[in-house]
Amino acid sequence: MPRFVIQKHAARTLHYDLRLEWDGVFKSWAVPKGLPEEPGVRRLALQVDDHSIEFGGFEGEIPAGQYGAGTIEMWDKGSYTLHDWTNNRIEVTLEGGRIAGRYVMIRFRRKGEREWLLWREDPAS
Repeated sequence: MPRFVIQKHAARTLHYDLRLEWDGVFKSWAVPKGLPEEPGVRRLALQVDDHSIEFGGFEGEIPAGQYGAGTIEMWDKGSYTLHDWTNNRIEVTLEGGRIAGRYVMIRFRRKGEREWLLWREDPAS
C-alpha cells in the first residue's frame, strides 16, 4: 500500500506537511491548521514541490537560508487506500497512528493553482 506522512514543520509559520506517496515521490501540501479530525471542517492545503521518498522519514533542522528552514518532526505516518486521484480531486483513506479516516481534497481554482480544500468525510457518507 502507498504511504503517507504528516510532518509538523516550524518554519516561518507553524504548519503541517501532508505527503502522499505517488509515482515514486511524495506529493506534498502545507496545511496551516493541520488535518481536520472531525467531519465537516474544511482546511486550506497549499500544494508545494514534490519531495523525495527519503524525505518522508526526515526529522530535524533545516538550516536558515535554505528552502523550508526550520524544525521538522514526524507527527504521523502510515498507509493509505486510494479512492480517486485526478488533476482536481484526491480522495484517500488514511490509516496512521494519529489520523485515520477518509479525506478529500479538491482544487480551489478561484484562489490559484496551488490551493486545495481538504476535509474529512463523515464515515456515514
